[in-house]
Amino acid sequence: MVPDVSTGDRSRGLLSYLFGPGRRNEHTDPHIVAAFSMPGITDPGRVSLDQHHDALSELADYLDQPVKLREQRLGKKVPQHVWHCPVRTAPGDRYLTDDEWAEVARRIVHATGIAEHGDDAACRWIAVRHAEDHIHIMATSVREDGRRPRNKGDGRRAQAECRRIEAELGLRRLKPGDATAPKTPTGAEVAKAERRGRKNTARVWLREHAYAAAAAARDENEFFAVLTALGIQVRPRLGPVTGEVTGYSLAAIDDTDAKGEPIFYSGSALAPDLSLNRLRERFAPAESENAEQAPTMPASRVDAGSSWRQADKELRTAYALVVTASGETAEGEVEARVQAHAAAFAELLHNTAVAAPRQLRAKLRAAASAFNRANRSAIRAEHRAADALRQAGKTLLTSSTGKDGDFVAAVLVSAVFLLIALTEWHAQRGHEQQAAAAQQSLVHLQASQQQAARPAIAQLSARAPSPQAQNRLAAAVRAAIPEHAHRILADPAWPALATALSQAESTGTSPRLALADLAGQRELNSADRPAEVLVWRLRNATAERISRRARSAATRSARSTHLTPNTDVPAVPAMQPQPADASRRRPSR
Repeated sequence: MVPDVSTGDRSRGLLSYLFGPGRRNEHTDPHIVAAFSMPGITDPGRVSLDQHHDALSELADYLDQPVKLREQRLGKKVPQHVWHCPVRTAPGDRYLTDDEWAEVARRIVHATGIAEHGDDAACRWIAVRHAEDHIHIMATSVREDGRRPRNKGDGRRAQAECRRIEAELGLRRLKPGDATAPKTPTGAEVAKAERRGRKNTARVWLREHAYAAAAAARDENEFFAVLTALGIQVRPRLGPVTGEVTGYSLAAIDDTDAKGEPIFYSGSALAPDLSLNRLRERFAPAESENAEQAPTMPASRVDAGSSWRQADKELRTAYALVVTASGETAEGEVEARVQAHAAAFAELLHNTAVAAPRQLRAKLRAAASAFNRANRSAIRAEHRAADALRQAGKTLLTSSTGKDGDFVAAVLVSAVFLLIALTEWHAQRGHEQQAAAAQQSLVHLQASQQQAARPAIAQLSARAPSPQAQNRLAAAVRAAIPEHAHRILADPAWPALATALSQAESTGTSPRLALADLAGQRELNSADRPAEVLVWRLRNATAERISRRARSAATRSARSTHLTPNTDVPAVPAMQPQPADASRRRPSR
């Protein structure tokens, strides 16, 4: 059961909608199922068409009487005096009777402070049913005694009451909110999107692009520049005294009102964490100790997978933090650090969707979009704790992906593990909406990871070693990871892992030691395909070893180039050419 509280200032306009045919003729049999008190007032849903207009006006005047009396007494208009709360049952729920909906309405106006039980001086309200699955509760928020109601937090209170009603009426139990969800599009916004044949409303479209821009930007100026480059109108809000930017609003170029003016949405109206203050918390410069740990932009493409390997490293570090926090009843600083890594992971998903090979981008964008909801909770993030992960995500935007397929697949494996850990972390803390969003994101992320892995796994499987060699490597698996050996050897990716182990063995790496080390990096219980996971861990470890050797060689070369001669040490004489016959001498046998 979903309530949605909003306010307005036109009683007659809302009544016309509630008792009218609807924007798409979807309203059937509009009528009042409950009300505060209606002595002699006609139900506009129960009159003929020629009486309908007068009945609406009469009802609007009756509901507005306390409002007009307050305006006369104070000499000014009462702002946003129309209180509106549609309440809808979940898809698949049984249809409630009029009497049941009447009881729902009475409980909600009581819980929200609009009209508490037994309060004869409460606000005037009605509940209108014009469809099988929902009602609209409308009230004028001035009490009979002329005071405004004490209904602060009414949306949260309505949600809590609906959770209790669901349990009592045997309805589908929806997940409780925590005031961190973004505002849902209005009916008018949805209707406009449908008329234009668009999947998303302008509000949702702007929200997704704002998240992607925030993930790519290093400061607020770059954030606004990216949005402008995307064709989005940016309107900064300036402080009246200092003239400094205190907020911003966005508008899609083709989203206009009846007068042709662009419709702007503030950052906080798009999502709580898109307000300028929240973005500035992320954009704040890293502290010196964190800055030293943050990855630097690759100076060249000699080491093609450096950005992806750095992202994989930071994802594994974040995974260890989240798993440790999930196993504790941690509070305060640890919780804030985990929430910071969730926010940084959300940014990394958006940047991965831009930097990954083209065929993976649609699924990665879907994963990033779904995780936006899991990115926010009531826990305030300590963003500086996740600077290394955030910077690793931004560095991906500088990396080409032409030859980095294996590195991308390895990053996605680590991202899947971190997302599983974050899902569990949210679930343990009762963050039901965040856990559900993370689970939805996981479906898309796993699909993209499997798609990225398929070509390399197929190539490795095609070069699998002989059956005898596979039996020997299987014995190494049983000895090194006995608790997971059965699942690893039953995994369709086992031939690919056997090839990777054989390749590592040819370079002098013991398969048994390599397996023990790889299994110790992260747990394998949550891996659907543990052999495939080990393939990417092994290939990533091998690539990191090769990269370290290359960097070490480059460092030695640079040092030798910049060495200055030491005058205290005699110079080594130059090699002199040997006599001609010396080259023809044969060593004695």
